[in-house]
Amino acid sequence: MTAPTVKTDLTPERPTHRHGSRTRRFCENDDYAAFTRRVVTAHGRRIGHGDIEGLTDLARLAEDIDTAIRHAVTGLRAAGFTWADIATRLGTTRQAAHQRYSTGGAP
Repeated sequence: MTAPTVKTDLTPERPTHRHGSRTRRFCENDDYAAFTRRVVTAHGRRIGHGDIEGLTDLARLAEDIDTAIRHAVTGLRAAGFTWADIATRLGTTRQAAHQRYSTGGAP
């Protein structure tokens, strides 16, 4: 298997942002999230047109999303983000975020 090649002249420079003393590359998570929302919404509409059996799979997506959030929070914590940083983005308190997503470490 060969390593993938990137055509640098076709790949725009990604902006970076700072968090504390670290510089991180920016990625298009907003675009990816918008795409994901469109797919899930379309899936719900298709089921709404009469696919009762598909409702079970759609409901399971809630579990998958919770698992994805847990992975994201674990990664963000490992990258140095605080519970307050995470809670702000989740629209909850630091304590609530820690209680729900902590893997047993210190607050």
